[in-house]
Amino acid sequence: MKQIKPYIVVLYILGVLLLLTPVLIFAPEDGWDLGFTKVEFLTLDNYIHPKEQEEVDLNEILVEVDTSMVVTDIDSLIKYQGESNGDLGAGDGGEVKEKAETGLILNDGAKNNLAKFFSEIANLSSTRKKISILHYGDSQIEGDRMTSYIRQKLQKQFGGYGPGFIPATNAYNTFTFKQTFSENFTRYTAFGGPKLSNSKYGVMASASRFPPEYTLDSLFTLDSLEEQTAWIEIGVSKVAYSRAKVYNNVKMHYNSCVAPTMLRVYEGGNLIHEEALIEDGGQHTVKLSFPSTPETLKYEFTGKISPTICAFSLEGDYGVQVANIAMRGSSGTVFNRINNASLRSMYAESNTKLVIMQFGGNSVPFFKDSTGVTAYANWFKSQIRTVKNSMPGSMVIVIGPSDMSQLNDGIYETYKFLPFCVEEMKRVAAESDAGYWDLYASMGGKNSMYSWVEKGWAGKDYIHFSNAGAKFASQMCYDAFIAEYAKWKSQTP
Repeated sequence: MKQIKPYIVVLYILGVLLLLTPVLIFAPEDGWDLGFTKVEFLTLDNYIHPKEQEEVDLNEILVEVDTSMVVTDIDSLIKYQGESNGDLGAGDGGEVKEKAETGLILNDGAKNNLAKFFSEIANLSSTRKKISILHYGDSQIEGDRMTSYIRQKLQKQFGGYGPGFIPATNAYNTFTFKQTFSENFTRYTAFGGPKLSNSKYGVMASASRFPPEYTLDSLFTLDSLEEQTAWIEIGVSKVAYSRAKVYNNVKMHYNSCVAPTMLRVYEGGNLIHEEALIEDGGQHTVKLSFPSTPETLKYEFTGKISPTICAFSLEGDYGVQVANIAMRGSSGTVFNRINNASLRSMYAESNTKLVIMQFGGNSVPFFKDSTGVTAYANWFKSQIRTVKNSMPGSMVIVIGPSDMSQLNDGIYETYKFLPFCVEEMKRVAAESDAGYWDLYASMGGKNSMYSWVEKGWAGKDYIHFSNAGAKFASQMCYDAFIAEYAKWKSQTP
């Protein structure tokens, strides 16, 4: 083999560097977009002044944040006779402060709507009424992260027990309740996976059935179908927050029952209730009331065509219910895909007075330009309108995306269009008379996610909070909310 002389190797390397010098000088910051792919190259500025990882001082941001709270045949059927005495719900009350590290962004319309909500929640212990808050979001709140902490704080202050709405069949790990179900149940969602043809998901944007939907005609008749039995079992989680694991009212919400279906409910293995579900296809609720938190409840269904099970609700007698409704992969543009009659019915029955919409993060990585950001924000605005129209007079608070990082030239940096997305979501919230809480700024703003990861408050994907980080974010959100309540209270005769 012929040996290459060293000076030839040196000349070759110098030649390559010479050829690449114009590319180094003229390479644009964002690279070249070739249509089918994008080519990036080290720029002259980055060569002369290499990037350094930015860090945000979180001690200044979180110095006042108190996170000391710790998790801790019909007549012949059996009818459950037990009931609550109506006393489960009182809050602890306590001092509330007008000062917070962050605040809600509110225009005059949003302030008026929030004042109406405050007048409702302030008197729950005396009026012994029940209201619901629904916290919708993407995977950032999955498993009851953020919501569980906020729920505990609100229920301790204003009253209420139980986690409120939970899915018919839960798809995510959660420490707030226990649930198992038979294998013949299929989960349908408005935001991904199998869909219901009639879109009657209700407020959870998800629902479950055992046999699929059928249209009874010459192809499918009741005689041609086999009877099936399916079950859902619900129990208390020992590691839930103290208020979430106490409840004495259990509701099952269903619709689309068009054929005979028998429901049997077992408590701790004992049959306590039997009921033939209503076959008119409408929205209905099976309500059971207990003297205290029931043992494990098993709901067993027998029929040839399944009703659509929308949700269960685990509640006290009065106070505030705060439901966690996580939609993995969703950008929050699903509310127009839910049958509005089922949405309105469940909002009204649960007396929903506040909806939190925490979205945006799933869209951020895919923005190519500012036009795409604005288009998404305007689309999201239509979702706010749908929610508000479905619960007239109630309040909406939008929580935009947290900081999110991507790796550029070995440095973790905020996604380019994330700050503009935050501003656009603030805009559409204001145009909808909704409040806005700026999670991005609350974390520390641009490039703050890297510091959260370093502290163990976010995962190595540089997107999702850890449990500790969710606790910090939740406390800041609650502080912003309760500060507005304190201001309202000080100005109310």
